[in-house]
Amino acid sequence: MKPNFVFILADDLGYADLGCYGGRSNCSPVLDRMALEGLRFTDGYANSSVCSPTRFALATGRWQHRLRGAADEPLSSRARGDPALGLPPGHPTLASLLRDAGYATALVGKWHLGFTPHFGPLKSGYQEFFGPMSGGVDYFSHCDSAGTHDLYENETEVRREGYLTDLISQRAAQFVKRQKGPFLLSLHYTAPHWPWETREDEAESHRLEKIHHTDGGSVATYIAMIRQMDEGIGGVLETLPENTLVVFTSDNGGERFSDTWPLIGKKMDLLEGGIRVPYLVRWPGRVPAGRSTSQLAITMDWVATFLEAAGVSAHPDYLLDGVSLMKNLENPDLTLERELFWRMKFRDQKAMRAGSWKWLSIEGHEYLFDLSKDQRERANVIKRFPERLADLKRRYLAWEASMPPIPADAKVSLIGGPAEMPHPS
Repeated sequence: MKPNFVFILADDLGYADLGCYGGRSNCSPVLDRMALEGLRFTDGYANSSVCSPTRFALATGRWQHRLRGAADEPLSSRARGDPALGLPPGHPTLASLLRDAGYATALVGKWHLGFTPHFGPLKSGYQEFFGPMSGGVDYFSHCDSAGTHDLYENETEVRREGYLTDLISQRAAQFVKRQKGPFLLSLHYTAPHWPWETREDEAESHRLEKIHHTDGGSVATYIAMIRQMDEGIGGVLETLPENTLVVFTSDNGGERFSDTWPLIGKKMDLLEGGIRVPYLVRWPGRVPAGRSTSQLAITMDWVATFLEAAGVSAHPDYLLDGVSLMKNLENPDLTLERELFWRMKFRDQKAMRAGSWKWLSIEGHEYLFDLSKDQRERANVIKRFPERLADLKRRYLAWEASMPPIPADAKVSLIGGPAEMPHPS
C-alpha cells in the first residue's frame, strides 16, 4: 500500500522554539508528542535563511539557485505580474510527480512562489489550494503589508472570516477526511511569521492596518502563536491514517522573538541560527519512536525521500540535488557523510558544512568552526587549521561553479539586522 505524506512547514520558527528542542515554555505539546512518537533531527537545515528560496528547493528537490525566482531574498509584492519571478509551471515538482503517480495533492497555507496568472500551486502539481500567494499576511484581514487582500481557493480570491492559522488547520483536516486513496498534503502555516497576532488579537490586527506590520509583538504573543499552530496540527494528526509519513520543519531560522539557543544568528544569516531548523518525522511502524539522529539533512532532501517511499522516480531531465533520507529514518544510528552549501546575495554570504566543520564567509570575512566543540560559532580557528580551510573552500568553489551566478537584478528585502559576529582567534 502506498504511504500518504503530510509535510508541515512553519514560517520563521526558531531552532529551539519547541519544547522538544529546549523551548522556553510549554507551547508545543502536540509536536513534542510527535517527537516522542518518531524521530528528531539535531542537525537539520533549511536551504536558505529566508523563506521563498527555501520553498523553491522544497518544491523541486533541487538547489534553489537553479531557478531565477529563488534569487530574490525573498520574493516581494513587486513580483506580482512578473512572468520571470516564480516557480515555472513546466518544472517537475514533488506534487506533480506524485499527482502523476495517482496521488491526490493539496497545498493548504502559504505558497510564496510567484503570483497568478503566471504561477500558482495548481500550475505546479497541486489539485487543491487554499491560502495566501505571497509571504506574510495579516491573520484577520488576510492582507499583505501593502494592504492587498491575499487569500485564495484554487485560483480564485475568496473572503473568509477568522484567524488564518485556524482556517488553515481546519481546511487541512477537511482535505484528509475526504481522501479515499494515497495523498500528499503540504500544510504550510504562516505562523509564527509577523504580524505577531494570536487568535485573541483581532483588535491588534485593526491597529496594525495603520502602521508597519513588523511593529509591535512580544515573546508572549509569539509563543501563543506557536501554541495555536500546535493545536491545529493536533487536529490534523488525529485525522491521519496509520500509513502516513509526517514531517514537521521550518522554512528558515527564527526571527525577532524566536529562541535559537545555543545557536547564534537568525533569519537572513548563514550563522547556524539562521539555517538550522527543527525536523520531526513520524511514520508508525517504519520510523522508530523516541529517537534522534545527527544526520545532516537539508530541505530539498524530503523530495527524494518521499519519492523513494512512494516508489516514484524523479524526472530524468531534472535530476534531484537532494538525497533520500529513507535509510536514516528506518535506522537512526546510520549517518551518511554529506556536504551542504549555502549562498546569499545579502551581505555576500557563503557557507559550507562537511561533518562537524563549517566554513563561513560574510562580506569577505572568513570563519572556520568546529561545530562539535563550538555550536555557538565563537571560536574562529581559521589560523589553526589552514589545510582544512583550503580544502573546504576548494569544495565550495567547485559547487558554486556548478550553479548559475546570482543575477544582477536579484533583490533583497531586508528583514531584521545582522547578527553579532564571532571574534577572530
